[in-house]
Amino acid sequence: MFLQQLINGLTLGNVYALIALGYTMVYGVLELINFAHGEIYMLGAYLGIILLGFFTVIGLTAYSLPLSLFLVTVLTIVFCSSYGFTIEKIAYKPLRNAQRLSPLISAIGVSLFLQNYVMLTQGATDKVFPSVIGNAGFELLSTRVTYLQASIIGFSSLIMVLLHLFVMKTKTGKAMRAVAQDKVMASLVGINPDRVISMTFIIGSGLAAVAGIMVAMYYGLVNYSIGYSAGIKAFTAAVLGGIGSIPGAMLGGIVLGLIESFGASYISSEYKDAYAFIILILILLVKPEGLLGRRTEEKI
Repeated sequence: MFLQQLINGLTLGNVYALIALGYTMVYGVLELINFAHGEIYMLGAYLGIILLGFFTVIGLTAYSLPLSLFLVTVLTIVFCSSYGFTIEKIAYKPLRNAQRLSPLISAIGVSLFLQNYVMLTQGATDKVFPSVIGNAGFELLSTRVTYLQASIIGFSSLIMVLLHLFVMKTKTGKAMRAVAQDKVMASLVGINPDRVISMTFIIGSGLAAVAGIMVAMYYGLVNYSIGYSAGIKAFTAAVLGGIGSIPGAMLGGIVLGLIESFGASYISSEYKDAYAFIILILILLVKPEGLLGRRTEEKI
């Protein structure tokens, strides 16, 4: 029982971590909470259903399932990244020098717009994600692990490691860290802050798209409101780990997934969605900078 809940928690936690990375990257560069990020995740889930259904109709899924899933993932990443890029240019860039409350209101407005847009175009009822992998799996220490769970844990972990290496080792990653520290000084040494900010939104949206596909495959159902609940939980994971810290977002997502899984199993499944809010309140009261975050003084 314990090991089974551990696997379930790791599966869910890795998904939360992928979404939380988008929050923490944008906050690290802009000090902005992108509350529309959860809706990008929701769009990824819907597009995964649409593309996989199309590939099934033309027979590509029957011919090669791995190729179909690969194409679905790549196209969804491209689509959601373009959405993230467009949202940043339309809703956030014009307000970059405005009061801090203005971008926050704009983010909430974009979130509500995308929710209603998907509801009107795709319907308010749940959409079923085609079962392509099924419940096949293997035994691990007398605990059943499905191939889908193993794939989600392994693929998510690989993506997070690659992202950390990208930010720490590449020229673009160093530019992101420079803009996060001081935009003015970064521009004086030849870095284009607007380009770096756009790249941050693109990468974060791509990660959310992958998370959307994974959750749609794992639960099998998608609706227009999943972005709100998942976004709140991922934001909690980012705060738990330390908002602005990439390793913190990874750790926070996994910890939150484990807490939710064990809480639903050993306490009550009725309050499963409440655990994230309880953790958020406790972290803000006890350690507001998060597990791996740094306490900073308010800039005046």
